[in-house]
Amino acid sequence: MRIERTIATKVLQWAGQYPLVTITGPRQSGKSTLSKMLFKDKTYISLEDVDERDFARRDPRGFLNRFKEGAVIDEVQRVPDLFSFIQTIVDQHNKDGFFILTGSHQFELMENISQSLAGRTAIARLLPFDITEAYPSPGNLLSIDEVLYTGFYPRIFDKKLNATEAMSFYVNTYIERDVRRLVNVKDMSKFEVFMKLCAGRTGQILNFSNLGNDCGIDQTTVKRWLSVLEASYIIKLLKPFYKNFNKRLIKSPKLYFLDTGLVSYLLGIQNETQLVSHPLKGALFESFVVSEILKKRFNAGKTDNLFYFRDNVGNEVDLVIDNGVSVDQIEIKSGQTVNKDYFKGINYFKKLNPGISRSFIIYGGDQSYMEKDVSISSWVNLNKIDF
Repeated sequence: MRIERTIATKVLQWAGQYPLVTITGPRQSGKSTLSKMLFKDKTYISLEDVDERDFARRDPRGFLNRFKEGAVIDEVQRVPDLFSFIQTIVDQHNKDGFFILTGSHQFELMENISQSLAGRTAIARLLPFDITEAYPSPGNLLSIDEVLYTGFYPRIFDKKLNATEAMSFYVNTYIERDVRRLVNVKDMSKFEVFMKLCAGRTGQILNFSNLGNDCGIDQTTVKRWLSVLEASYIIKLLKPFYKNFNKRLIKSPKLYFLDTGLVSYLLGIQNETQLVSHPLKGALFESFVVSEILKKRFNAGKTDNLFYFRDNVGNEVDLVIDNGVSVDQIEIKSGQTVNKDYFKGINYFKKLNPGISRSFIIYGGDQSYMEKDVSISSWVNLNKIDF
C-alpha cells in the first residue's frame, strides 16, 4: 500500500527551484520511498550499501561522475567528503533538482550542508505519517487509544505489523546502531534505560539533574544523549516562550517524543486497552498533538517555531507558535469533556501577551466549536487547522 505523502508537493516545487533537495527525518519515516516515487527517472544509490560507501570514500569524484543526469543519494551523511564534490558538480551543471539527498541525522547532515551546500539546497523534513496519511478515510480512524498505541511509522501500516514488535525491532536495529556510531556509549543497556526514563517524561519540563541521577549519569552526558535523540528526530525539546515578561519564567526545555507508538513501547504498553486508564495517557495525547502540528508545519515547508509557556507559580500554556507577526496559543487536554479549567492558562497568557492572534483548545472529545474567541477542536479535526 503506497500512501501519497503531503510533503510531496513542496519537494517537487523545490526540485524546480534549487539544484539540490535534501530530505531529512528519522529512520524509516519514508524518505527513500518518497524520493524513489517522485524521481523515478533518477538513479537511486544508498550509502548504507557497503560497496557504494567504500567507492564514495575512496574516489568521490569518480563516484559522482557516474550520474550524468543527477541521482538520488540516500543516507548521504555517511560520506561527508562527498558534499564539497557535490557542490562543484551542481555549480557546473547549474540545473535545478539535479541531486536529491536524504539523511537521517541532523547534526552530520546540516553541518556538512552549512559548510558546502548553503544556499544550494532546499530542506524537506519528513516525519512519520500524519493522521490524514495514516487514516485517509474518516471511517478508518481508530479510537484515540489505538492511534496513540500504534503510532505513525509507515512500515506498521504498509505491512500491517504489530506495533509493539515493530517498535522493538526499530529500537534494536536503528536507534541503537546510530547511537553506537554517533556517540561513545560503552554500556548500551544504560542508554536503553535512559530512553525509557525519557519516555516517562514525555510532555514534561526536564530536570537534567533528576534525569541524570535516575539513570546514573552526569548532566553533561544527559544533554549529549538528548541531543543525539533530537538530532535523530526521536524527540523534540521545546524551549520556553518569553518576551520581556515581568514574571519569572521556567527556562528548562520541555520534552516530547515525536511518535507515540515508540513511547508506548518504551513504557511497556502492549496493547491499546492498557492506555485507557494509563497515568501517562494525557502526556501521550499531548505528544501526539505537538507531533501532528510539527508535521503539518514541516509538510508546508515552515519552520517549527514551537514553544511552551510556564511561570514559576504554575501558569502555563502547552504550546505557543511564534509566527513572527502573530502568536498562537494551544492548550491540549486528553479529556472528552471541556471544562472551565481548560481556559485558565490561555486566558492568563492572553492578558500577559496582547499579541495573541488565535487561541485553541485541542481535546479528546469529538465536537468542534467556538466559545467566545477560543477555537475548541476535536483531535479528529486537528489536521484541518491551519497552523
